Amino acid sequence: MIRPAAFGFNSQTAENNTFQHIPQLDQQEVRQRALKEFDELVRKLRVEGVNVKVFEDTPEPIKPDAIFPNNWVSFHADGRIVTYPMFSPLRRLERRNDILIKVAEDFGFEEKVDLEDYEDESLFLEGTGSLVLDRVNKIAYACLSPRTDLSILEKWCDVMNYTAFTFHAQFDGKDIYHTNVMMAIGDGIAIVCFDVVEEGKRTEFYDLLQSTGHEIVKLSEEQVGTFAGNMLAVNNKKGEQLMIMSGAAFRSLLPDQIASIEKHARIIHSDVDTIESIGGGSVRCMIAENFLPHL
Repeated sequence: MIRPAAFGFNSQTAENNTFQHIPQLDQQEVRQRALKEFDELVRKLRVEGVNVKVFEDTPEPIKPDAIFPNNWVSFHADGRIVTYPMFSPLRRLERRNDILIKVAEDFGFEEKVDLEDYEDESLFLEGTGSLVLDRVNKIAYACLSPRTDLSILEKWCDVMNYTAFTFHAQFDGKDIYHTNVMMAIGDGIAIVCFDVVEEGKRTEFYDLLQSTGHEIVKLSEEQVGTFAGNMLAVNNKKGEQLMIMSGAAFRSLLPDQIASIEKHARIIHSDVDTIESIGGGSVRCMIAENFLPHL
């Protein structure tokens, strides 16, 4: 996780992120609130036994979205690290080799897969924002958008030995920019909003999730608007599965949805209202999960 130095509104990403809102507070207040929300989430994760590594954002250059590292890097159990091409030029500044070097010191690191050169062709694939990964069954779910290019996705799947399941989806009449705002996958559980998915893919989508052993929790489009799709399943030091989500996401869930999730994971929620409203991302986006093997 990256503790932000200059969290704020990014007009470049707002071009196709309908979840962002222009702040009504001054910049200093926005940054203070974001830091408070970040620190509280980290505190809760650590209390629950999650091993959290926090890196400090660098003051320069200013990076308003540094709090969302999952878009520029992913870590994999085969020892590979992948870095990604980003839509916003401001966000490309977030990639930091010093972080990758530090992570590699403590974990088995075999290879770095660099995809950022696709930015020169204006083609983008924004990490585990674009990709929701079923790492057990090697399936990459991807909502195609200006930030999720099919040709790079196919390249990624070929290199990483995954199969892609692609679809188009819309929220509030516009293309959904990242797959992880409308679905999440954990061990034995999938939380998905099928209402935003193109009709011709819904049945195939549902059947694939069911055939790979997932209990399916259906979200409404309204719940997507509260970032209920932006959850993340993580394991704590005891091997217990936790489902991490924002307070807004949790409050939008119905009792039967909570009961289904809790069959598979204990729910942990934390309020990140400022980060959600201004950054257009939630708890899942704030965490780049690490599957690298321990040394």
